[in-house]
Amino acid sequence: MERLDGSSMVPAHLRGGVVALGNFDGFHLGHQAVVARAVSRARERGVPAIVATFDPHPRRYFQPDTPPFRLTTLDQRQRLFAAAGAQAMLVFAFDSALASLSAEAFARERLVELAGASGVVTGEDFTFGKGRGGNPDILTALGATMGFTAETVPAVGAGGHAFSSSRIRDYLREGRPRDAAYLLTRPFAVEGEVVHGAKLGRELGYPTANMLLGSYLRPAYGIYAVHGRLPDGRVLNGVANLGIRPSIEPPEELLESYFFDFSGDLYGQTIEVQLIEFLRPEAKFDSLDALKVQMDADAARARELLD
Repeated sequence: MERLDGSSMVPAHLRGGVVALGNFDGFHLGHQAVVARAVSRARERGVPAIVATFDPHPRRYFQPDTPPFRLTTLDQRQRLFAAAGAQAMLVFAFDSALASLSAEAFARERLVELAGASGVVTGEDFTFGKGRGGNPDILTALGATMGFTAETVPAVGAGGHAFSSSRIRDYLREGRPRDAAYLLTRPFAVEGEVVHGAKLGRELGYPTANMLLGSYLRPAYGIYAVHGRLPDGRVLNGVANLGIRPSIEPPEELLESYFFDFSGDLYGQTIEVQLIEFLRPEAKFDSLDALKVQMDADAARARELLD
């Protein structure tokens, strides 16, 4: 899987491909349907399948003060796209230059001249170009004049509701990681470097791997049963606190994961923590002894659920 810069010429061996075009944050069932169609068309034609995404998210560009809301990093998306059958990920940097392009200019300059696309597949709600001037119908018309096919995949949903990144974010904010996982087809996962903390967990018998949340959406603060994927591929069960640790001064926002039956040094390593089940909200305790009693109960509950 190659990662390509959307402002540079796509290499010759990847030109003529079918491009799945969208933001694809979260890569949920609806996004997967778009990419699956692009991969299928590419295989029919014997050409590469490329997934094009945007970074930062357009909303971040137009509303820079918006609280963090990302569901996936570029690294996570790249692995997901590769598993779906794509040969490359094309990253369009969403900046002033891109935002100023009309729909026609975007199609001509980025899709045809730089990417060399022979086909483009989008979801039915996709918009593009300055002022969101482009939509699937316009893309089809542009393709007819510029020499690429355009195909639209209907929304995927259930119960009269389309699967969407917004619904997933709502579920996570409400402490419903299993509902989010259903739409994602996998648990929501935070990937990052393990950083040093106050080491209070070690004193309490629960040494934790601490991670900053960065640009990720903030799920409901609280205690979670989790899976941790280590750099060597091992997947461990554990329990984690996600939040500001109200019993500890000063408050600091972290994802702190304690992995059962594990001993080792993870500092400086990149791990992925999947939120499996929400156990309870964060709470402030009057003493470290009271906190330790609750941590014992949380760990026992997480073991029970994950076993």
